Amino acid sequence: MTGRTAVAPAHGRGLHSRTALLLGFAFAVMADPVSSVAYAIEAALRALNGDLALLVPTMVLVVAIIALVILNYRQLVARYPQGGGASAAVGEAFGDGWSFLPIGALVVDFVLTIAISVSAGASALIAYFPALAPWRLLLALGLVLVVGGLTWFGHLGRLVFAAMTVAFIAVSAMVLIYGLGATPHTVGTVTGTPSHQAVIAVVLAFPVAMALATGVEAPSSAIAQLGQLDNDGRSRFGKVTLWLTLGIVGTITLGLTMEAAHLQVGIPPEDSTQIAELARLAAPAPLFAAFQFVTALLLLSAASSSFQAGPGLLKALARRATPRGEIVGILPGGLGRTNVHHTPYWGVALFIVLAGVVTAAAGGNDQELVLFYAVSVFLSFLAGLASMALFSYRDRRSGYLLLNVTGAVVVAFTLVANLTRGLPVVSLAAAVLIAALLYLAWLKAGKPRGVRNAAAEAETEEPDEVKQ
Repeated sequence: MTGRTAVAPAHGRGLHSRTALLLGFAFAVMADPVSSVAYAIEAALRALNGDLALLVPTMVLVVAIIALVILNYRQLVARYPQGGGASAAVGEAFGDGWSFLPIGALVVDFVLTIAISVSAGASALIAYFPALAPWRLLLALGLVLVVGGLTWFGHLGRLVFAAMTVAFIAVSAMVLIYGLGATPHTVGTVTGTPSHQAVIAVVLAFPVAMALATGVEAPSSAIAQLGQLDNDGRSRFGKVTLWLTLGIVGTITLGLTMEAAHLQVGIPPEDSTQIAELARLAAPAPLFAAFQFVTALLLLSAASSSFQAGPGLLKALARRATPRGEIVGILPGGLGRTNVHHTPYWGVALFIVLAGVVTAAAGGNDQELVLFYAVSVFLSFLAGLASMALFSYRDRRSGYLLLNVTGAVVVAFTLVANLTRGLPVVSLAAAVLIAALLYLAWLKAGKPRGVRNAAAEAETEEPDEVKQ
């Protein structure tokens, strides 16, 4: 997942201003992967049939794979310091027409991010207010409307997203500290008999938890927001953000995982979540309340981020007139129309409908959506890594080639493993269908150049050419 947030200019070039800019950018961009902690650990435990002993090695493997992807994406950020991510790489490596494959995956990813985030947000609220349980679906759908509706009134600033992320990190750290002195007490379903041998069980379970990797690609496109920096500065910010994301997401994930295993917090009751039960057991009541509050806010921030990025991507692909009078773009011009708050309102409306349909199909249950979620982003990862492998081969950089191929093989295995579960193939089919439709629209428009840079343009604040 990626999100577009408002860019505040950096006043001055001093160390303090650049540090503040970096931290604001990094913590805003990592909101999506950090929020995935709310459901990814539980998803792995469910795939392990409640075997807490295998949960820790499973999540260690997940974090290790994220580290491998990040190592590869550092190379991509260095090659495209003006943004663009996988779509720019695929377009350069295989031709502009192929760039629609990661773009299609991004569209699906944005829709699923909204759906799973509001559903997990509803779960966080229900865990604290169990009386809301019968209204789970209506609550989730209401959150889709509220978050989407608020987007119509302008983009949330980068500092807002960063503040939500920092608040979650701080409260999570407090929960972990309190948990060190808590007495183990079995909560939920805990088993010691996985359905397969230990190694096989971990290999089958880790792909489910790879929803934690969503958002890893965000810095590669989001650096386009940093217009106040030169290419070297954007590249450095992107790389540092990737490492910070790995460090923070990895630490919180493994910390909560090990504490859950120690305190014996298993598959939660129907109207709760694993991390909610962990916080309830480990922390005093006021801290538990704060934990649920910041968890819900962070999840809704992740949804808001996609409500900005998704319509922004469609706007970048919409037909419009350039200052020189040229008509560019491949989608209907209405998707590029914005209101006085610079919001592409038809795009927002479309994402409200799509996310609402997906949320309703899942019954407002985030655990029903986790499998679908990991597929689309891994398709984008695979396309980006294949492109980087081709570049490394052409440049005769054997070390990078080995890294790229290894990453692509691991990503491909994860993708295939999730697809073998059956229903997640819907996400792949949707991404490919969207890519095909965009490709046909591109052909009809006469193959205009520049489509590979649509993801970067979606992150760049520019004066709107068509307002209403």
